[in-house]
Amino acid sequence: MNRSVFTFVDPDRCNGCGLCVEICPSDTLSMVDGKAVVAGEHSLSCGQCAAVCPVGAITVTSLDPNAHVFETFQLNTTWLPWGETDPGELVRLMASRRSCRRYTDRPVALEILRDLVKIGVTAPSGTNSQLWTFTLVPNRNEMIALGEQIGNFYHRLNRISERAWLRTLLKWCGKPELDFYYRNYHDRIADALEEWRRDGRDRVFHGAPSGIVVSSLPGASCPAEDALLATQNILLGAHALGLGTCLIGFAVEAIKREPAIQHFLEIPQEEAVYSVIAIGYPAVQYHTVTGRKDTVIRMLKTIL
Repeated sequence: MNRSVFTFVDPDRCNGCGLCVEICPSDTLSMVDGKAVVAGEHSLSCGQCAAVCPVGAITVTSLDPNAHVFETFQLNTTWLPWGETDPGELVRLMASRRSCRRYTDRPVALEILRDLVKIGVTAPSGTNSQLWTFTLVPNRNEMIALGEQIGNFYHRLNRISERAWLRTLLKWCGKPELDFYYRNYHDRIADALEEWRRDGRDRVFHGAPSGIVVSSLPGASCPAEDALLATQNILLGAHALGLGTCLIGFAVEAIKREPAIQHFLEIPQEEAVYSVIAIGYPAVQYHTVTGRKDTVIRMLKTIL
């Protein structure tokens, strides 16, 4: 990852408060003669220094100046302090977001998809690597074509999993995955493929008109976590914009195991795909939020 320094301090505007030096995670800045100066040789380009500066004396040129300029809505770029968000409304948004499996035929405008990507990259990333990538699948025809690719993969996998001798042999070799797939998914996949062939029913993307594939370039410290954090932001942002979404795990698995699908998406093979999001205008309305399954909560015992 590029850790070059792109930080600049305007000495005429700097008031010498030292907040930027205190907050910098890379020791990029130091105080010299009562002013902040760039003294380090490495930077995360996180923008913490620029965000904390009360007089606007710091610029980080590696950051996109249009990162918070959206095409479909306007963002108030004043920092929202801790504790000034209504937690009830925040959790209401999170609890109201549901996986959508019924969509209208209304297309999703390309500028909305681009805005969703910008919403996604407001997420944190390990060591601020931000090596995520986003592939837009902009219309229903492209979604159908991608669905065909995924369906072909599972058709072949079903045929392979029907070989009992192969499942047994792999289990003896300590690789029970094919047998697990056969017992838990084969029949459901076969039914879905038949419905697609016979009736055109889309059991992969549920008729969604658009999608976003979230991937990562090599070199990130925790690429899967980064991609999924960005994905969650996209899901919440989509709900706020009036859109329904659904994560398609079957598509992710197919892309991981079939390089031709990644090639179809024009995603370089060195990138890893971590989520596929179906996106569209929902054809269903809910009336209340529902609960979640019981979860396990542990507490570390105090060591005396």
